[in-house]
Amino acid sequence: MIERLKRFFSMDAGKGSPEAEKEVKHDIRVASCALLLEIATIDGEFSDEEKELIVSIVKDEYSLDEEDALALVEDAHKEIEQSIDLWQFTNLINKNYSLEEKIRIIEMIWMVIYADGRLEKHEDYLVHNLAGLLRLDHKHLIDAKIKIKASLS
Repeated sequence: MIERLKRFFSMDAGKGSPEAEKEVKHDIRVASCALLLEIATIDGEFSDEEKELIVSIVKDEYSLDEEDALALVEDAHKEIEQSIDLWQFTNLINKNYSLEEKIRIIEMIWMVIYADGRLEKHEDYLVHNLAGLLRLDHKHLIDAKIKIKASLS
């Protein structure tokens, strides 16, 4: 908790500095990855295939190498363990991402959901909640779903 406060105040004091921008960028990536992990584990399981998919998604999305992608997934996992809810992640994304970037996150979430070819009721519930937390309307959610389903066909 104290470390988070230090980071928060150091970000305000150093806004605009390359170090602060790099940290915010990292934190947003952790937040985005945390949402992917949350959707992957909503059913109580987290398979190696799901982890590989998430690593692949963050590698492609953020132009990371394998080592950095695995570190990002690990950082996100640690943040989830310390969090109370998903608001802290979506709030950070809302403060720093455009509408198009938030839609892209929902598309990545749909990729994880449809990795096994089906939509479970827990996944459907969570993706709708995440869309609301990301301030996306139902049309954005459904358009993203259709786009991802079409790309998987």
